[in-house]
Amino acid sequence: MATLTVWKFDDAFGAERAVEKLQQLQKQGLIQVHDAAMVSWPEGKKKPQTRHLEDLTGAGALGGAFWGLLFGLIFFVPFIGLAVGAATGAIAGSLSNVGIDKDFIESVRTRVTPGTSALFVLTSDAVLDRVRNAFEGEKPELLQTNLSEAEEASLREAFAEA
Repeated sequence: MATLTVWKFDDAFGAERAVEKLQQLQKQGLIQVHDAAMVSWPEGKKKPQTRHLEDLTGAGALGGAFWGLLFGLIFFVPFIGLAVGAATGAIAGSLSNVGIDKDFIESVRTRVTPGTSALFVLTSDAVLDRVRNAFEGEKPELLQTNLSEAEEASLREAFAEA
């Protein structure tokens, strides 16, 4: 089973540091990274910077379309307005069928704010205590959505890049 995990850091560069640790953990066989993306929101900026971490995962299991949609729902829809917001409501509803619900989106939206960063990772086979220990000094806030195999397959199918 895959897990979509969001690690929030209290500074705009914490997620970048976490990517290096995640690469080391993957090389040690302590976690399998299927796809990842990062958000950095420097103080004083109106919106966050987002990046799909293809260098960590190769082509990526979900692809840029998934991350773009997810980040759009979390960070950009509140700024776009009600007209577009209504259309994205239907999209958000379909994501709930694959383990990403309104509560998850709202939780991330309220926690990832200016001056913070976050690492979004789709993983499996994590040795949790070893992974947790690797991030101990960073003190990230962990939000987690567990996806069943069927939900993961649905995500891959819905957002696979052609």
